[in-house]
Amino acid sequence: MTGQHEVVHIGGYTAESDGRADGIVAARRDPVTGALTPLGTVAATPSPSFLARHPALPVLYAVNELPDGLVSAFRVGSGGDLTPLGVRATGGAEPCHLAVAPDGRNLFVANYGGGSLAVFGLDADGVPGERTDLVRHEGHGADPDRQERAHCHMVSPDPAGGPLLAVDLGTDSVYRYDLEAASGRLVPRAPRLRTPAGTGPRHLARHPDGRRCWLVGELDGTVTAYDLTPEGPHQRARVDASGRAGHVQPSEVAVGPDGRFLYVGNRGVGTVAVFALDGAAPELVAEVDTGGGWPRHFALTGAHLYVADERADLIRVFQVDRASGVPEPVGEPVPVASPTCVLL
Repeated sequence: MTGQHEVVHIGGYTAESDGRADGIVAARRDPVTGALTPLGTVAATPSPSFLARHPALPVLYAVNELPDGLVSAFRVGSGGDLTPLGVRATGGAEPCHLAVAPDGRNLFVANYGGGSLAVFGLDADGVPGERTDLVRHEGHGADPDRQERAHCHMVSPDPAGGPLLAVDLGTDSVYRYDLEAASGRLVPRAPRLRTPAGTGPRHLARHPDGRRCWLVGELDGTVTAYDLTPEGPHQRARVDASGRAGHVQPSEVAVGPDGRFLYVGNRGVGTVAVFALDGAAPELVAEVDTGGGWPRHFALTGAHLYVADERADLIRVFQVDRASGVPEPVGEPVPVASPTCVLL
């Protein structure tokens, strides 16, 4: 944070992935108006497609989505500059998501191409050590083009210390794991959640109460509501991710900070759908255009929503109405090359 402004980091696809970014971009955010001012590339690293912060240290982590996957760690300076701390091989192809354990002791990476989940221990400075585990998922799904094998797409640690959830698009599954603290190895917890065939689960969002979550299906354009129970997620309801006609390919999903609304990015139709969460099933209350056709990721604060449109080379800023939950565009789109992740 600098003065009254906050520094945001933006990941993107570089030439290695046919993108136009040069690496990780920093931007200054005005928390009052929501305005975003790019400061330029602060780390020239290949295809940093997803970013995460350490919960207690000024350290940022990025996957390098390459055929031989890497994860990079950086120390974050007061002005948003990044100093390299280390690079580790993820053990699989095209890592696309990562998350830090709530206690800051481990880093988890989802290898999309490798269909695997990697674990790294973090030292007192937040630097990743040698990989402590690599769990490979097996199987395939109903779609012969997208589900020919496992494709781990997201890893979600439980803030309350429960099982880690690993979302696999290729096998229509959400796997549960317990972390063995002494060894840094993952212990599978049965049963795994199997979604309907052809769902292609991509990302999930947990409710602040810790008892519910919502899963988006990239391939079938759905949002599924689950209760999180000791036996695993239990399906409550399933709805369409968009009310629009045309190609719908959900991307990011997030619950608003007060837990009243769910937000879903829809590529193809180029929207963010807003669902009320006060009923048994998510209820679509609004769907807003994002200014481009490929909203790959978004980040949500109490008052603002930042949508990264990968193919339109822009970040769109929205003001979120606290009462209705509906975002309204603010100002002009912010030009950023091939953005794939906004990290507040």
